[in-house]
Amino acid sequence: MPSTRSSELTTLAYKILQPGFKGTEAPEWLLRRIGEGLSGVVLFSRNIANAGQLARLTRQLRAENPDLVIAIDEEAGDVTRIESLTGSTRPGNLALGAIDDPDLTEAVARDIGHELRSAGISLTYAPSVDVNSNPNNPVIGVRSFGATTDLVARHSAAWIRGLQSAGVAACAKHFPGHGDTEVDSHHGLPTYNASVEVIREQALPPFRAAMESGVRAVMSAHLLVPAYDPELPATLSPRLLVDLLRTEMGFDGLVITDGIEMGAVSGLYGIAGATVRAVAGGSDAVCIGGESSDPEVVDLLTAALVVAVRDGGLSEDRLREAAARVEEFTAWSKGIFRAAPPHRIKSDIGFVAARRALRLTGADAEVLPLGAAPHVVELIPTMNLAIAKETPWGVAAPLRERLIGTTSVGIHEEDVNGEDLSVLDRYVLGPATERPLVIVVRDASRHTWMANSLKHLLSARPDAIVVEMGLPTAETQGAVHIATYGATTASGVAVAEVLAG
Repeated sequence: MPSTRSSELTTLAYKILQPGFKGTEAPEWLLRRIGEGLSGVVLFSRNIANAGQLARLTRQLRAENPDLVIAIDEEAGDVTRIESLTGSTRPGNLALGAIDDPDLTEAVARDIGHELRSAGISLTYAPSVDVNSNPNNPVIGVRSFGATTDLVARHSAAWIRGLQSAGVAACAKHFPGHGDTEVDSHHGLPTYNASVEVIREQALPPFRAAMESGVRAVMSAHLLVPAYDPELPATLSPRLLVDLLRTEMGFDGLVITDGIEMGAVSGLYGIAGATVRAVAGGSDAVCIGGESSDPEVVDLLTAALVVAVRDGGLSEDRLREAAARVEEFTAWSKGIFRAAPPHRIKSDIGFVAARRALRLTGADAEVLPLGAAPHVVELIPTMNLAIAKETPWGVAAPLRERLIGTTSVGIHEEDVNGEDLSVLDRYVLGPATERPLVIVVRDASRHTWMANSLKHLLSARPDAIVVEMGLPTAETQGAVHIATYGATTASGVAVAEVLAG
C-alpha cells in the first residue's frame, strides 16, 4: 500500500501536469485521473469537431472538477485549433502587426477570448511574442507580430489585454524568444546565439510588455541560449527561468513548458527526464501534447516526479512551489468560470482585419477586378507541426464562390521533379491559356522549389497575379502582388473579394 508521503507527492505531481488526449469525448482514464487530482488538461484540434461538441466536452471535464484548468493551443491565425477544419476567421499576428493598430489587435483578441470563454476554456497558449528577426525561421514566421521589437511589444500587450478582458488567461511564448532561430524545436534543438546585450534589447522587451499587461502565464522555449546557459535548453534552465525570468524580470505568474514530448528536449533526456529537469529548472506546469497523450505517459511522468523527489533529483520544496503556482492560477480562473459567461455577439472583426492587412503593389484599374474566371495554382509547402495538417488555406475555394468558372490546381514539391518543370506547363500554363492566372505561394523565399516554380511561371506569364500568404519579402513579383501576412480563411476571402470585385 502506498505511503501517505507517496500519495501526497503524487497529488502534487498531478497538479502540475497538463496532458492532452485523443478524441472528441473525454476518455475514462482522463476522467478518472481528474477525479484523483489531475488539475489541468490541454485541447488540440483532434479534440474539436464543432462549437457545440467543444462546449459539451468542457462540461464533461469540469463535471469531475469544477476548477479544472482547461487549456488550448489556440493562437488564431495559421495556428488554430477551434477552426482547424475550416481555417481561421481571424488573421494571425503578422497581419495584425502589418496593420499596426493596437486597438484592432486588442479587439480581435477580445473576440477570440469571448469564443474560448463561451466554450469553457480558461487558458490559451498564446500569443507568440517572439520577434521574427530571422526570415529563415521555420517555425515562427507569420505567428509573430513582426521583425521589430517595438512593434511586437505593443501588439503583444494589446493582444493580452484583449484576451484577458474576456476572462481567458494568455500565455506569452516562447521565452526568452524563438524568433532568431533556424531549427524547428519539434524536431531538434535550436540555438539562439545572440549576446546577453542583444537578447535584452531584441527578444525580452515583448515579454516585459506582456508582464506589464498582466499576462497570467509564460511558456518556455525549447532552445539553447549559450549567453545565459551553454548546457541546458531554456525549458530546463534555472539560469533562464529563475535568475532571468523570475528574479531579474520579476515575473510571478505561471511558467509552462512547451510540449515536453518535442524532440528538442525529449530527444536529449527522454520525456520523463525532460519533465523532471523542467520542474527542477523552474517550470510550474508541464504541457504534454503531440501524440504522447495516453494514460501510460501521464503515469510515467507522475511516477518520474515522485521518484525524483525521493532520490534527490528534484527537491520537494520546488515541486510544492510549482503546485502552489498552479493553485494560484486556478484561484484566478475559477472565480471567472463559476460565473455565467457573458453573452457573445457574433462578430466579423476577423474579416475586417484581414481586409485591412492586404498590401497590393502594381495594381491598376485595368487588372483588377478580374474580367474573367481565372486559373489558380497554389504552390503547397510542407508546414511545421504547429499548424494542423487538415487546416485549409488558399484563394481558389473562396474565389470559385465569387467567380463561376474559376479552376485550380495544387502543386507540391514532389510534383516538381528537380529542374524538370514540365508539370507546371501541363497543369498551370496550359489551362491558363487566354485566361487570368493567379499564383498563390506561402513563404516562397524559404522554399527553393517554390521560388523556382514561381520564376518559371512568371517568365511565361508576366501578367500573372501573385498572392503571398506567408512571410513576404521586399521583392514583389507579378503584374499584381498581394501580400496577406498569413494563410487564414479570412485572408483568402479578403483576396478573393479584391480579385472578384
